[in-house]
Amino acid sequence: MVNKSLLNFYSGKRVFITGHTGFKGSWLSYILDQNNAIVKGYALNPITNPNLFSDLDFSNKFKSIISNIKDYETLEKEILEFKPDFIFHMAAQPLVLESYREPYETFDTNFNGTLNLLEILKKNNLSTNVIIITSDKVYKNDGITGKNFKENDPLGGNDPYSASKAASEILVHSYIKSFFNNSTTKVTSVRAGNVIGGGDWSQDRLVPDIIKASIQNIVLEIRNPNATRPWQHVLDSSFAYLRLGYYISTNDLRNFGSWNFGPKEKSLSVSEIISICKNEGLLLNVNYAEIENKESKFLSLDTNKSTELLDWKSKWKSKEAVIYSISWYKDFLKGIAPSKLVIKDLNKFIGND
Repeated sequence: MVNKSLLNFYSGKRVFITGHTGFKGSWLSYILDQNNAIVKGYALNPITNPNLFSDLDFSNKFKSIISNIKDYETLEKEILEFKPDFIFHMAAQPLVLESYREPYETFDTNFNGTLNLLEILKKNNLSTNVIIITSDKVYKNDGITGKNFKENDPLGGNDPYSASKAASEILVHSYIKSFFNNSTTKVTSVRAGNVIGGGDWSQDRLVPDIIKASIQNIVLEIRNPNATRPWQHVLDSSFAYLRLGYYISTNDLRNFGSWNFGPKEKSLSVSEIISICKNEGLLLNVNYAEIENKESKFLSLDTNKSTELLDWKSKWKSKEAVIYSISWYKDFLKGIAPSKLVIKDLNKFIGND
């Protein structure tokens, strides 16, 4: 199914998105809203300034609920009232370094928030299709071998963020095996590569940090210049989620397992990303300082399952994803409205389907 047809499939569908005020949630919510899906978002208020969600021009039919994923009663009420055809669960504390500063909050949000959703689904036996987005950092990673992780590789996590997401994966698997095999509820989980794109203003993320350093003319402090990640554009990850939603909704299986989504090519290093940004005209003063390794040095995903079963592959290579992201921020700083920039990238992405 090409991406244009995929958008047509979701037209008129009722889609519930947790974490809709975040970077990835904003893109997914806006794409669906602008293509006639009936969308309800559930999340906390955005915490960055600027923030993409507040800058987007949603339609009158879009509904935004500002509440905490840990609030079981409110979450249950909003889901039951909405009667969703699809649920995309993205609400999370998404930052590795923040998880060191706030480990309890990270586990409480990422694990217990997911537990709340699963328990609501079990308790009410909802007929819906559920995609739970965790992280590519759920795998037991020694940071040395640089292997391409497959979906059935052992889970782990040295930092609180990775551990909380790995724990959530185990939780999801347990509920699927215990409660959803003979249910009208279809649940699966997604492990996506490092997602980049315009409108991400989060702290301790490489591309936003590069943009801020360039704008403010400050030194860009780089922790681990040789670290590699499976960088992918937010549109690639968004359409991967949508394609998976279509797949589970149109198949009679109940246990779909987990899914990796990421670029096919070799993962790029942090220093390679910075070089691409410099080639795109960003003026950067960089301090490369190896510090205590709080994050895995190498990370790469095997996406053969997604390719074979979903006929999916990343459309934009990592270099292209970086270039399109930088272009987005440049246009934003020129005063072009974020809504126009999102639609511009969307049209570019699906234009040659």
